[in-house]
Amino acid sequence: MADSASDSRPQLPRTLGFWSAVAIVVGITIGSGIFRSPAGIAARVPDPLLVLGLWVAGGAITLCGALSVAGLAAALPETGGFYVYLREGWGRPAAFLFGWSELVLIRASALGGIAVAFGDYSLRSVGIDPVTHVLEARSLSAAAIAFAAAVNIRGVNLGAAVVGASTLAKFSALGVIAASALVLGASHGASLSNLTPAAAATGVTASSLGLGLVGVLWAYDGFGDLSFAAGEVKEPSRNLPRAIIAGTVAIIAIYLVVNVAYLYVIPIETAGRSPLVAADTMRALVGPAGAVFVSVCIAISTFGALNGSTLASPRVFFAMAADGLFFKPIAAVHPRYKTPHVAIMLTALLGMALVLSRSFEELTNTFVIAIWPFYAAGVAAIFRLPSRRPDVPRTYRPIGFPIVPAVFIAAVVWFVGNALVNEPVSTSVTFAIILAGVPVYYLAFGSRRG
Repeated sequence: MADSASDSRPQLPRTLGFWSAVAIVVGITIGSGIFRSPAGIAARVPDPLLVLGLWVAGGAITLCGALSVAGLAAALPETGGFYVYLREGWGRPAAFLFGWSELVLIRASALGGIAVAFGDYSLRSVGIDPVTHVLEARSLSAAAIAFAAAVNIRGVNLGAAVVGASTLAKFSALGVIAASALVLGASHGASLSNLTPAAAATGVTASSLGLGLVGVLWAYDGFGDLSFAAGEVKEPSRNLPRAIIAGTVAIIAIYLVVNVAYLYVIPIETAGRSPLVAADTMRALVGPAGAVFVSVCIAISTFGALNGSTLASPRVFFAMAADGLFFKPIAAVHPRYKTPHVAIMLTALLGMALVLSRSFEELTNTFVIAIWPFYAAGVAAIFRLPSRRPDVPRTYRPIGFPIVPAVFIAAVVWFVGNALVNEPVSTSVTFAIILAGVPVYYLAFGSRRG
């Protein structure tokens, strides 16, 4: 049986209510993906119906994962989320490997990807083309990461409040895009013919669909990030499942509506060449003023997602250090603000380093390929808890058990395998960095106990 949590480990206060928890789910998930990923997806899958099908498939996979994580979060409401599920389901080596990957690869890539979108849309909002001003865009992105870290060190409630406030901006941007497409689209060149199958779709293969799904899953990622801060949610057995499921269902509906709006206004070939597709959609509908308005809203939105990710992810390092699987100073709680300030600063520094050295596509692809296998392994822990933790109440079984978690695991295995076959070099490098944590564990932490 896995080591149980020690009563002497440092604790974070439970201050997040239901609506704050929902705001974190939505705020983290709706960040850069829906505003930046559609271009890459359209380029790989140049058919509007297949693109919409990918968003439906990605939503179904995500919902299966969210239902499973909701049950696990209710059963194991501890700070650390997937780290805890891996520890209890598969043991300390698997948990360390996840934390190691979060440290050296996953979280820095996520912060970098979100921050790049923030920098690009911020420059677009003031009339500067981020493509020709890359240094300025990346510097702004790094500054945003630093500011988000400072906000979250100041307090979890302040961090959650920033996420909640930015949620209004992202819903404003998405709502304006959808409403403008419906009301103004027909008179500005939009056509239902843009949503019909394209001739280029004859070249679409299962491999390209799988690679397109990677971009979709980047946009959906965040459904389980609330679990990282589970130790700070009030009434966790009640609020965690409700917040995770409610937030995920809302996100799926929003994404489908907005993608229909994009493709209704912009032909699939144009969308594939439009990295700032939301701004370009509004430019087509109402001119430069519309593009500026949406760019401002998206900049606020992506900052909110950046802030939410900075809020949630350092809790993994905090939980690892408390378990004796990381350096103890990482688990330090700020004496005044009661936040894991060292973990937050470490995460921010790594994110700033990557945002200055890699492209948006490189950052997001690395993130998805690195973290979703751990999501699958964490969900698979639900099958092992009865034998490893018989003390955990059986109420943790999710809706649709065991089919729902099995579908999620199978989907992740398929798209990761597809990436390994079709992009062997980058995928292999990602896995090599993850597996480099194995000797680190046995040399430095294997003999330690929490």
